[in-house]
Amino acid sequence: MREEEVVDDMVGASPAICAVFDMINKVAMTEMPVLLTGETGTGKELTAQAIHARSRRKHGPFVPINCGAIPENLLESELFGHERGAFTGAVQQKKGKLEAADGGTLFLDEVGDLLPSLQVKLLRFLQEGTCERVGAQETLRVDSRVIAATNVDLKSAIDQNRFREDLYYRLGVLHIHLPPLRDRGEDALLMAMVFLKQAAVAAHKPIRGYSAQAIDALRAHSWPGNVRELSNRVRRAVVMSEGEEITRQDLDLAGEDLQAADSLDSLRAAHQRIETELLVQALSLHHGNVSRIARDLKVSRSTLYRKLRQYGLEKFIPTGARPAGTAKITRKRAVGALAHENGAVMHEEASVGVPMEPASRLP
Repeated sequence: MREEEVVDDMVGASPAICAVFDMINKVAMTEMPVLLTGETGTGKELTAQAIHARSRRKHGPFVPINCGAIPENLLESELFGHERGAFTGAVQQKKGKLEAADGGTLFLDEVGDLLPSLQVKLLRFLQEGTCERVGAQETLRVDSRVIAATNVDLKSAIDQNRFREDLYYRLGVLHIHLPPLRDRGEDALLMAMVFLKQAAVAAHKPIRGYSAQAIDALRAHSWPGNVRELSNRVRRAVVMSEGEEITRQDLDLAGEDLQAADSLDSLRAAHQRIETELLVQALSLHHGNVSRIARDLKVSRSTLYRKLRQYGLEKFIPTGARPAGTAKITRKRAVGALAHENGAVMHEEASVGVPMEPASRLP
């Protein structure tokens, strides 16, 4: 396991999410289409924003469109635009999302919901860089990079003749799969701490951590709704909380037994996983109090600081309590997303919502 990393507001230390961070950096500087896959709530739009923010197109527009949220009879106009009089109600010319993304990035969410006729038009654009508005005779040349996302199995859709195979391979030149939260180890606890501090500030409530039972519940829950579910539960817990700690009841998580690991792990990986878990629990239970954490874990303060730096957890220690030379370094925020931006300033410490981007990892 490497140190905890942050790509914009994507927090994680697990091998699964670190592999995603690697891919984001690798594909960002290309002009090729990217296909993002993963369950609902895993952060596909945030990943698309991170790619755009690190690309040569970062000063151009980032234009998202959810192909599954727009009625079929309006989707073609939304995507490609229309001319005046092209259909009833078309009282003026309108640019489509593809044209609006000229010089930037078009994010096609739920691309598997595109009608066959629109799949043909999208394929033509990917091949030739041209498109036509509805009702137009003129062919437009548009310079937009396409990042598509889906939570459905496109290969299965191809077998059922619901998605074009040639479009699939054109979109999936570069493919990033977003892992579900249940496969990301202690990342759920890391993100739960970030979400809590931001939500507490936004709600003006002096909440400083989770109870031991709440931590057990967070670790035991399988998170079928992934990061989105975690964020919503923490926000709800902040509203419901009546003390300085979030309880299991505040999270509305029933008691669940921790699941045993299905597969063997290397001794080194298991050791690092256990260390990360204990550090995260101690940070939450003792609200970043270094003396109490060191006493509870039976280590010296110098050893504790070294471990916190090793796993990227140092930012959870209040700034005034850090030894000289260990102040958190923050860099310019590229995009906001995973957590709410209006809760970025944190109680008694620098903002966790502002990303720490290791210079060795990110441009």
